[in-house]
Amino acid sequence: MLSIPEGVAVYVHRGWTDMRSGFDRLAEVVKGELSVSPLAGGLFVFVSRCRRRVKILYWDRDGYALWYKRLEAGAFRVEKESGYESITGVDLKALLSGVELSRIRMQKSAATGAYA
Repeated sequence: MLSIPEGVAVYVHRGWTDMRSGFDRLAEVVKGELSVSPLAGGLFVFVSRCRRRVKILYWDRDGYALWYKRLEAGAFRVEKESGYESITGVDLKALLSGVELSRIRMQKSAATGAYA
């Protein structure tokens, strides 16, 4: 399993991505569509058309790294729209475990009034 640091920015590309794309092509997609430099940190998540494959691009101190997962059954629950969605590392772990992102809702704590 991918170790996700606390507080890292995670961006999910909601459109489909050609899974033949490598480091450079995915980095260009991030720069062009999100207007963010992948070198600045963060995890950039791309899903295939069939939603059974996911690639995560990130900068690892001295070069790009790419994490790839293919499901044998089921699909990753990402909406089929254009653009990006910013999520937390906890949400990314849930997504990789099969949880649908639209079902995740933060609830306010009764004691503090803050989101828990």
